[in-house]
Amino acid sequence: MTRLELPGHDAVGIRSDNPGPFTLSGTNTWIYGREPAWLIDPGPALREHLDAISEELDERGGLGAVLLTHDHQDHAEAVPELILRFSPAPLAAARGAVTTLLRDGDHYGPFEVVGTPGHAPDHLTFLTQDGLAFTGDAVLGEGSVFVVGRLGEYLDGLRRLREQRLSLIAPGHGPVVEDPEAKLTEYIDHRLAREAALVTALAEGKRTIQDLLDAVWSDAPAELRGAAAVTLEAHLQKLEAEGRRPPDVERGGWDLIPPTPTAADET
Repeated sequence: MTRLELPGHDAVGIRSDNPGPFTLSGTNTWIYGREPAWLIDPGPALREHLDAISEELDERGGLGAVLLTHDHQDHAEAVPELILRFSPAPLAAARGAVTTLLRDGDHYGPFEVVGTPGHAPDHLTFLTQDGLAFTGDAVLGEGSVFVVGRLGEYLDGLRRLREQRLSLIAPGHGPVVEDPEAKLTEYIDHRLAREAALVTALAEGKRTIQDLLDAVWSDAPAELRGAAAVTLEAHLQKLEAEGRRPPDVERGGWDLIPPTPTAADET
């Protein structure tokens, strides 16, 4: 169990022991404030992880609410158990059987809600007045994320976060980001570079998923090629909305990705 400290902020991260190609070193669960504390992304339902979260919440005066950046299993599986342990405890997220349905621009507890769809359609980021951004899988501490559609909105969300003058990013995976502006610029530039390479490949006459992946995502390891294919389609959808997608480009890629997507892919 890894504990992630955020100096100068009343928050702590607890990283679960679920490493993998999509989760990096594990899922980060974040606890903010005290009396009550606010729990962001409880993570997987692993006993040791659940016990560590419960102990931290007890020390901070109990649980105010559970918030989800998005409902992928590696972020949300522990929700039922945590709510049972601290019942009654509200659940706030952008979809599902929740106590409070959150939308872009809402304020909930100590957080401002920013919609950051892309990696997931329900993805949210939570900002605090002391400059923290809990970004889930919209921005990771290392690597990039795969994008499942709504790429234009995703880029807009990243730009909006960059305007916030953040002090730290507390991501869903990887280490704390100490230079948020640089990281957000890196993420935006990475997506635009992929787009430019894709436009070049299309201009060269490439039309199949595999040919486009070979041309634009040749650096994606074999186990992440399916995630790259989904991100490719997100880029193609953006080009289509802008009138720049050739009509004869192959569609698809969804069958190449694992059934329960999680986070990182270097795509």
